[in-house]
Amino acid sequence: MKRLAVGLIATLAFLAVGLSAQKDQTFTGEIMDSQCGFLGGHTAMLQKSESAKDCTLRCVKLGGKFVLFDVATKMSYQLDAQKKAEPFAGDRVKVTGTYDASTKTIHVTDIKAGS
Repeated sequence: MKRLAVGLIATLAFLAVGLSAQKDQTFTGEIMDSQCGFLGGHTAMLQKSESAKDCTLRCVKLGGKFVLFDVATKMSYQLDAQKKAEPFAGDRVKVTGTYDASTKTIHVTDIKAGS
């Protein structure tokens, strides 16, 4: 009887965790480097005739990370899938994934070109 109760409790715990799992959301913005995301955009580099893509790739080579920058909210989101973000450097995209508010990180499922 005790074994049955423990098994039932364990099953219910796993079921609760599965039901509370976050669902994917879609975020829009520009893939840029963390430095420019912190500054709110590529304005300084664009004034020096450097493209958003070149700026992003150069800054990531220097130690930055790819982030999703939402121009409308001025929010910068960390991306856990750096390799998926690289081909979209400097581009507007739609990122699908789950958002972890405690780390401000999007756990990326997919990235597609946006408008």
